[in-house]
Amino acid sequence: MQNLPALVVLLTVLLQLGTMYAVGRARAKYRIDAPAISGHPAFERAYRVQMNTLESTVMFLPTLWLAVHGGYVLWAGVAGLAWIVGRVWYALAYLQDAGKRGPGYMLGMAGWAALLVMALMGLGRPLLAG
Repeated sequence: MQNLPALVVLLTVLLQLGTMYAVGRARAKYRIDAPAISGHPAFERAYRVQMNTLESTVMFLPTLWLAVHGGYVLWAGVAGLAWIVGRVWYALAYLQDAGKRGPGYMLGMAGWAALLVMALMGLGRPLLAG
């Protein structure tokens, strides 16, 4: 289980790769030439999935490693997996219908919030102990 957080990071990289692929595929399918970021609604959904996932990843990865550093290796890995599952669910739902992205988003946010609590506790304990 010591490597679970590292596996989560690898899955995050693969998730980013998947969102990049979805945008490239939509760009070709709907003939949206770079650098345009608008056009067909399906392309715009794919683009928003990629950008939203990237934005979320920027907060997720440091929080994951702070929770791990704070001593919550297993639980940080589990929360990280919840984030991954939530983001995949979010992406697949958003690509189909933007209005159905909510449950995946909430699961991902719950995983991230758990990591944030672990990170705060992990850093707070030594600060309070002096």
